[in-house]
Amino acid sequence: MKIQKVALIFSLYLFSPIYAEDDKVLKPIDIFEMESVSDPQMSPDGSKILYVRSGSDIMTDKRFSNIWMINYDGSDHRPITSGKNGNSHPRWSPDGKQIIYVSSESGSSQIYKRWMDTGETTVLTNVQTSPHGISWSPDGKSIAYFGTVTTGADFSVDLPSPPEGAEWAKPAKVIDRLVYRFDGVGYLKGYKHLFVIPSEGGTARQLTSGRFNFATYRGGQTVWSTDSKHIYVPTNLDEDWEAEGPWNQSDIFQISINSGKMKKLTDIDGPENNPMPSPDGKYIAYTGYKSKKMATQIDKIYLMDLKNNKIREIKTNLDRSVSNIQWSSDSKNIFFLYADKGNTKIGKTNLRGKNDILANNVGRGYSMAKDGRFVFITTHPNLPSDLAVSRTTGKTPKIITNVNNDLLSNKELGQVEEIWYKSSHDGLDIQGWIMKPPGFDPSKKYPLIIKIHGGPFANYGDRFYLEKQLMAAEGYIVLYTNPRGSTSYGEKFAQLIHHDYPGDDFYDLNSGVDAAIKKGYVDKDKLYVTGGSGGGVLTCWMIGRTTRFKAAVTVYPVINWYSFVLYSDIPWTANYWFPGMPWDNVELYESKNLLSVVKNVTTPTMVLTGEADYRTPMPDSEQYYAALKLLGVESVLVRVPDEPHGIAVRPSHHISKINHIMGWINKYNNE
Repeated sequence: MKIQKVALIFSLYLFSPIYAEDDKVLKPIDIFEMESVSDPQMSPDGSKILYVRSGSDIMTDKRFSNIWMINYDGSDHRPITSGKNGNSHPRWSPDGKQIIYVSSESGSSQIYKRWMDTGETTVLTNVQTSPHGISWSPDGKSIAYFGTVTTGADFSVDLPSPPEGAEWAKPAKVIDRLVYRFDGVGYLKGYKHLFVIPSEGGTARQLTSGRFNFATYRGGQTVWSTDSKHIYVPTNLDEDWEAEGPWNQSDIFQISINSGKMKKLTDIDGPENNPMPSPDGKYIAYTGYKSKKMATQIDKIYLMDLKNNKIREIKTNLDRSVSNIQWSSDSKNIFFLYADKGNTKIGKTNLRGKNDILANNVGRGYSMAKDGRFVFITTHPNLPSDLAVSRTTGKTPKIITNVNNDLLSNKELGQVEEIWYKSSHDGLDIQGWIMKPPGFDPSKKYPLIIKIHGGPFANYGDRFYLEKQLMAAEGYIVLYTNPRGSTSYGEKFAQLIHHDYPGDDFYDLNSGVDAAIKKGYVDKDKLYVTGGSGGGVLTCWMIGRTTRFKAAVTVYPVINWYSFVLYSDIPWTANYWFPGMPWDNVELYESKNLLSVVKNVTTPTMVLTGEADYRTPMPDSEQYYAALKLLGVESVLVRVPDEPHGIAVRPSHHISKINHIMGWINKYNNE
């Protein structure tokens, strides 16, 4: 009877409204109204911008995207494609008269071409698997892309054929590769290879072959030489490439368009990525580092002289990882993205390493024009994502879109305050942010949720966070911090958890809660903790070491590192996050296993995971839930069907994720 009563009470909290009926604050259903912008592309002359605008359809419960165009000055803003399909990856032709893009309009993803003067559109490909990484050759004659070449296992057996009209079961799956499924992709059907087609249409030619990937499982970008004779690809062609991991080991290859012949340009123990030839054809810039077998290292910029293949590092002295490099049109400067103290920036360096900042509050994408104009995605705590433009000469950026104004102009968002505090472990300086609920009154006491980021090598920052805003809208203080191991504070700070995760990050997070309580408006008897992925790991770590939280929600966590290495889609972490395989390091693996502290847990805990999560697979959540039940801890297991890591493919599942988290927390907050 007691168990039934608890279940009934929880169901009432979950399925009845758990927020105030107030249209002036965000609610989970608003996920269907939210839009995002991504992948901005400047026209060659800098006058126009293409970008991808994404939303959700409440009737089909699916995400969709379309390509829009806007002038640099913000005028003539209009869609190029329409409908509820996937339209993405717009790319200008070198002369700016045509564009290519990927669309699922016909039912399968294909490359389309559009003439910008007339609006005429044609389909260039007829492929069975989605093309990605599309790009024009500089001479405008060819288009390159990555596609999947279906390949079965080398081992097979002869099986009898069913009689005519018989209905037999599906055949067995035969697997002979280490990574045979990947999160967000599913079971892998083959390998990623490079193709080229004439830009006027025709038969695609496959330039690479073999049981190797020439792009990551989710994609990559094709990069042409300035003379249109070659394509540069970072990949790993070692025999044990899957065990080494594509993020930890790769070299840059030059592939001939005519013959498919490959030339290895780099041969450093570590990852070399993001190859980008200079416009004058003299250099290739790329990012990477020499591997020290650390759990994380800083990506630096390297320069290869194509005359003699000599390589040197461009020493910017930033002590921050760089990515997304692009050249200036005069080949004298390189632009790049990097994060510093939770704020992503566009940086610029000359070839001697003298660097400068071009823009702050940057999202994931930017694009440069030849004349120095550029566009980037911008975000801050009250702005989800929009386009902003500027010039490399130092002009103040101007935001030229406002895609969520129709929704947010009528909503009061939680205001954000930055904080710094000392870790109780060793006095380490930790940065964090406090989001206050709409209508915040400093004279009142509020319940607090600490939300922990994943990664673990990632960071929170001066950005918009929908899930945190939804938590604040229900009357909670939301604390989010960057404990040791977070990026954007230098290599030493990130490496403090090398072979020690989870570990002393507990003190960094716990001290953040103490710092928030000292503000005077937090109810110290109503504290809650949640986080996803690496944040799910640390949620379990927190409740295994303190009883201060009234309730916890661990979302798609790693629980058992031993099984994680053998079951996850990133098994190579064994050689980086740990000193080697589990059976050779049993004591260390056990000390970091969340089951090693589960016996201390008394906090009511929800475990929430997508059933198609191959990054932190469901069996880990099942183990932790079973342990909680065996210990008599009040707990529930929530399984979201067909969802990979993140639980946001279907908008209704994203709403379900948030409502389950808040339903559990509200249940204990209202006791």
